[in-house]
Amino acid sequence: MGITAIGWISIALVVLPLSFIVWGFVSVDRNQLVLVRQNLSRSAVATGEEIKSSGDNEFAALARRLTPGSYAAKLDRMLAMAGRTASWPLDRVLMMKPLLALGGALMGVLLFSSNPGTGIFVLGVALTAFGYFLPDLLVYNNGIKRQQAIQLELPNTLDQLLISVEAGLGLESAMARVAAGGQGPLAEEMGRTLQEMQVGRSRREAYAAMADRSSVADLKSFVRAVAQADKYGIGIARVLRTQAGQMRIKRRQRAEETAMKLPVKILFPLLVFIFPTLFIVILGPAAINIMKSGIFG
Repeated sequence: MGITAIGWISIALVVLPLSFIVWGFVSVDRNQLVLVRQNLSRSAVATGEEIKSSGDNEFAALARRLTPGSYAAKLDRMLAMAGRTASWPLDRVLMMKPLLALGGALMGVLLFSSNPGTGIFVLGVALTAFGYFLPDLLVYNNGIKRQQAIQLELPNTLDQLLISVEAGLGLESAMARVAAGGQGPLAEEMGRTLQEMQVGRSRREAYAAMADRSSVADLKSFVRAVAQADKYGIGIARVLRTQAGQMRIKRRQRAEETAMKLPVKILFPLLVFIFPTLFIVILGPAAINIMKSGIFG
């Protein structure tokens, strides 16, 4: 493939997506937009969530239209894992993805125009793909960190719930105390669960929603135990005591597992960075003396 063909392909990477976005914006059905907004508003009232308008609802609807439904659902699941921060709603993420991809494509075209070549063309394609998937990477990274924080906080939170329940409070009152006094993601999840109960959701549905918003197996196990206790009339203090003991044991086992993996993880940087330096420091002077004495010369 010649340089001219690569240049035309680079221009097409910018012109075609931009034309498709403009066409979608012009041809969007206004009546469908009204229905979508009404459905979103009803959904926000049902779940207790607030959808904030940023003045570009039409572009947000266009981004939803251009994004496959399964991919949008997967991204929405990642946002739920990340805590659904107010600054990163789903519509904003969907809008940022094509804009960042367009910025990467423009940067690739500028680089290619100054220095044409196959390597620059591949770099432009890589920048376009990186710009499109950059929001996904950020949301996924935040979600992973948040789930790790939930897993770390769970044993201590269960101990606090157990102390509150044994002191005479109900489970919801104990959760409200934890949510008011805590600052971590688990306290936020409990506060959100209580808010869902206040707007009319049943206790079982609110607990199940809290488990669905997390990938921590221990939290799901706790929710199942609480649901069974509520169904069969088991004392909640007994369930919390058992769950808290199990979570402490699992936390200790995870710490021991991490300590056992540490020698294997440190082996690669030891071989690549530390051993060569030691060889240079120890054998370097001897090699210099041999070269000066002319033994091999």
